[in-house]
Amino acid sequence: GKTIPIDGDFFSYTRHEPVGVCGQIIPWNFPLLMQAWKLGPALATGNVVVMKVAEQTPLTALYVANLIKEAGFPPGVVNIVPGFGPTAGAAIASHEGVDKVAFTGSTEVGHLIQVAAGSSNLKRVTLELGGKSPNIIMSDADMDWAVEQAHFALFFNQGQCCCAGSRTFVQENVYDEFVERSVARAKSRVVGNPFDSRTEQGPQVDETQFKKILGYIKSGQQEGAKLLCGGGAAADRGYFIQPTVFGDVKDGMTIAKEEIFGPVMQILKFKTIEEVVGRANDSKYGLAAAVFTKDLDKANYLSQALQAGTVWINCYDVFGAQSPFGGYKMSGSGRELGEYGLQAYTEVKTVTVKVPQKNS
Repeated sequence: GKTIPIDGDFFSYTRHEPVGVCGQIIPWNFPLLMQAWKLGPALATGNVVVMKVAEQTPLTALYVANLIKEAGFPPGVVNIVPGFGPTAGAAIASHEGVDKVAFTGSTEVGHLIQVAAGSSNLKRVTLELGGKSPNIIMSDADMDWAVEQAHFALFFNQGQCCCAGSRTFVQENVYDEFVERSVARAKSRVVGNPFDSRTEQGPQVDETQFKKILGYIKSGQQEGAKLLCGGGAAADRGYFIQPTVFGDVKDGMTIAKEEIFGPVMQILKFKTIEEVVGRANDSKYGLAAAVFTKDLDKANYLSQALQAGTVWINCYDVFGAQSPFGGYKMSGSGRELGEYGLQAYTEVKTVTVKVPQKNS
């Protein structure tokens, strides 16, 4: 806590105390990482946890639960619950005995959790939700680096990443070169067995996501975006999708507004820095953003102007346990990681003491 100077003969300070029982609901795209992001700060600040794991990927978390048991954690401190969102997840969000809920997942489900938390016992809520993150390539960027990083920003983890650089804005005088290089890089991406060290891209998580992504690709074609490569299944079996790149994308297109969560790159052209700020911020999301430029004045201007919880400059997806992560607008509330992530699992208590008068 902190000591706070106040008027009069008083000593005032704050202390952080555990929230209590923390319900945590984690997604399928990073099952082990998200479990660590949630468990670490909750336990470090003295709470107990009831964690609902994604129905698509329960085994990772259950294995960790077995390790926790082997390590000798006191019974009841960590409780791992597999189950479906509408049943197990909803029970956690609405339960009167849960003091806080932390959720990572879609904005739509985040709405439901916020409502359930508010209509039950006003439990504290931390939400890390969806995004449609702008990745801005200025004309003076290192082109080799920008192309490779933009490729990584979108296609990492089969595109199944909430902070993916899913709107690639490229300044007009380098647009054609960037597009040509990005298409060549996407075509060279190795899709296949995820257990093969040479593979860069494995399958999507399940049939539902597979069909959803193909639906977005069809939408992009129907709305007039230019399909430059990919666009279909990458194999006759399994949920593999070809690395796909769209050019001539307009802001109003569905693929430029909605989170695809797959290996589909959308490239948009812009003229001025003022223009790209307005377009980048014209989204219900505000999770992350990136800027590629050699001009630090431009980088600093954009980092302040962009409405995003994280801004990367000349890099992408750089995380540290010390640095907070979370979103603006409908990308969530609260922060994970760092000091702010610890504070989210505590209640702040103010203690004020009357200082006795000194005897003469």
